[in-house]
Amino acid sequence: MMGYRLDRLTVLVVDDNQHMRSLIRTILEALGVSSIIEARDGQHALEKLASQQVDLIIVDWNMEPMDGLALTRHIRSSADSPDPFVPIVMLSGHTEKARVMQARDAGITEFMAKPVSARSLYARIVSIIENPRPFVRTKDYFGPDRRRQMLPFEGPERRTAAEGAAAAKPGGAAGPLSGDQQAALKKAKDAIKTLQKS
Repeated sequence: MMGYRLDRLTVLVVDDNQHMRSLIRTILEALGVSSIIEARDGQHALEKLASQQVDLIIVDWNMEPMDGLALTRHIRSSADSPDPFVPIVMLSGHTEKARVMQARDAGITEFMAKPVSARSLYARIVSIIENPRPFVRTKDYFGPDRRRQMLPFEGPERRTAAEGAAAAKPGGAAGPLSGDQQAALKKAKDAIKTLQKS
């Protein structure tokens, strides 16, 4: 199962259930991840992110006072987001299509149904590494491209090259990337290089 070295990743696990955090920690350690940070809810996660850079966030949906959706939206779109490009894996026991689409529209990178296994979590991490999706911006969304397939479409193309440039600029209009955004992109590319097959 193991094709990538994950020992240099820093992962933030956000869940209000201590047992679930311990389970995810155990799985991550079994996959070789040595730097794991835990947070008990969305607000606690933002406090952690203010002082530490992470390569991946694994977040539960249902938490109080800030749930996984609100945390994802804040990370993707807030002007004071610590890293709007960080990959986010959403965990939930509710896998109805409407819920998955709601999580997708908040800006998650991957969605996982509970219970979580080492194999399924590893598969999601590998998917993030091998199939990185470009970030896009629309008037009401910023995050990974929500289209995983190129299907025939009869309507007008609403995304233009100018919108593509704006897509990489959270909270801003079309234009070149800022220094922070370029640094975030470089960090993402470096993380992918780090995870090259050993």
